[in-house]
Amino acid sequence: MTKSSTTERDEQLVEEFLRWMAVERGRAANTISNYRRDLIRYVAFLGAANKSLLTAREADVEEYVRVLQSSGDANASTARRLAAIRMMHNFLLVEERRRDNPTSRIEGVKVPGGVPKPLSLDEVNALLEVMVGDSAAEMRDRALVEFLYATGARISEACDLNLDDLDLSSRVVRLFGKGSKERVVPFGRIAEERLREYIGSAGRAQLVPEVWARGTDRDAVFLTNRGKRLNRQKAWHVVRDAGLRAGISRELSPHVLRHSCATHMLEHGADLRIVQEMLGHATISTTQIYTKVSTDRLWAVYRDAHPRAVG
Repeated sequence: MTKSSTTERDEQLVEEFLRWMAVERGRAANTISNYRRDLIRYVAFLGAANKSLLTAREADVEEYVRVLQSSGDANASTARRLAAIRMMHNFLLVEERRRDNPTSRIEGVKVPGGVPKPLSLDEVNALLEVMVGDSAAEMRDRALVEFLYATGARISEACDLNLDDLDLSSRVVRLFGKGSKERVVPFGRIAEERLREYIGSAGRAQLVPEVWARGTDRDAVFLTNRGKRLNRQKAWHVVRDAGLRAGISRELSPHVLRHSCATHMLEHGADLRIVQEMLGHATISTTQIYTKVSTDRLWAVYRDAHPRAVG
């Protein structure tokens, strides 16, 4: 079955919108990829109902949201997809392809608030203690987990990491966050040791293929067993499996390691703005939400700092 001319036109509009997001808004490649996937799925839904991006009405968008929710989509996923649809329709309005935005009165999908609970220091130690072994893959996994906890890097930033982004002698790394914004983040001696161990002849060199599948894989720090750049899904499995071996009862993800890094720094006296810089947050308010410290820590700081806190 061939695509209809309406669906092809809609897909062209999606690509036009994505180019605008990349050039004018500076959205990162991963973000653009997510938008494309979400919008093509929406376009397919509209096409099946003989509708298009230019003819869809509020009721069509509401029906699509119901379809997403009934299919088992998590609220966060549905909220993200609806946000992409809103931006797409707003783009069409601004570009005068439509005279209205059918999403303007649609309520957002409620997502449970809160941030992931950080690991305790004992859990971190247990996690890192199970990262043993002398194979190249085991060295890679150990270096990856240590790096994520040491720097608070996003998993996409770790997967995108190139060899020339690392300065092991100075123990700093150059990371490219959302919107390709660059920042320099320090890491500790233990992370340096794990990275040197992995990058050495017994580690990464053993994962290098005879022929590179892609030129961009050649510079990647973290490689798969087949010599390709490690992707987010594989990295997520590395962290999850390590958590299971360490006996951590809840499911562990790279994001929990990022949150744990930031929370532990705050609990040990780091300045909030330093943590903001490390994490690559655009605003301090994001860091405040993302790195909630314990009530005990807040009270300890208050008692030490406020002149009338005694008693």
